[in-house]
Amino acid sequence: MRRGLRFVPLALLLAVVLELAVFVGVGRALGFGVAVLLVFAASLLGLVLLRREGMRAWRGFRAAAAAGQPPGGQVTDGLVGLAGALLLAVPGLVSGVVGLLLLVPPVRRLARAGVRRATERRVSSMVAGDLFGPRTVRVRQGAPQPARQPEQPVVVDGGRAIEGEIVEPGRH
Repeated sequence: MRRGLRFVPLALLLAVVLELAVFVGVGRALGFGVAVLLVFAASLLGLVLLRREGMRAWRGFRAAAAAGQPPGGQVTDGLVGLAGALLLAVPGLVSGVVGLLLLVPPVRRLARAGVRRATERRVSSMVAGDLFGPRTVRVRQGAPQPARQPEQPVVVDGGRAIEGEIVEPGRH
């Protein structure tokens, strides 16, 4: 089992305790009926948005695939939207607020960028290129750097080894 997974039960327990504490606090401040109504309304909104976000993600994926473009952007946007709608659908005030935030465009862009970075770290660069297209890099212009002197090749196995460079397909 991966090291990070052993904390999942503790994190879920803390999330439930936090949800209950916030519910009790809202119930005391605004009344029990209002707190229940807020949870119910957020869950209902989340269920409606689940369908909408799911259909939107599927249409975006199909459009990208039909156009021959990398579908990674549409997939990550769809995942963030579905996660936001799912968090809204789960009964709870804290999860509802987090889900609602994930549906706000600036927060959604940040979350989408985070999902993309996490995906690019976990998959090979070739798969990341297929998902998200070629990576862009920033090049700084400034004083030219002095050329490095080439290193002497290492002779291995009596000189039978050939020095070379591995170039991934599509990355020149």
